Amino acid sequence: MSSVIEPKTKRLLVVDDEYFNYEMLKPALESKFDVSYADSGQNCLASAIANPPDIILLDVCMPGLDGYDTCRMLKHTPETKNIPVVMVSGLESELEKKTGFDAGCDAYVVKPFAISALLEQINTIV
Repeated sequence: MSSVIEPKTKRLLVVDDEYFNYEMLKPALESKFDVSYADSGQNCLASAIANPPDIILLDVCMPGLDGYDTCRMLKHTPETKNIPVVMVSGLESELEKKTGFDAGCDAYVVKPFAISALLEQINTIV
């Protein structure tokens, strides 16, 4: 009797201070990913170290530790430095995008976005 090994479901961490944004994304993402949520940069760091996801969707504008600083910290922490980060923001200027890439993000997606475009970015990275 042989057993079939199911492929491991990839883990995706959504980081956004607005829970509503997570609720909007979750149905579109949970068919392909095990989706979890953090409501702040600090909680993102703790969660990513304790249970590393395969990819992080990170909001830029959050109170306290913003997305840029969170991304810098993720990329400078040995346990999390290799986790891909997709920054998601309503800030669309070239300077904002550059700041995101300088912080270490792997992709920068501007809100509002089509879920298909976001999934394409995610699939390219993971």
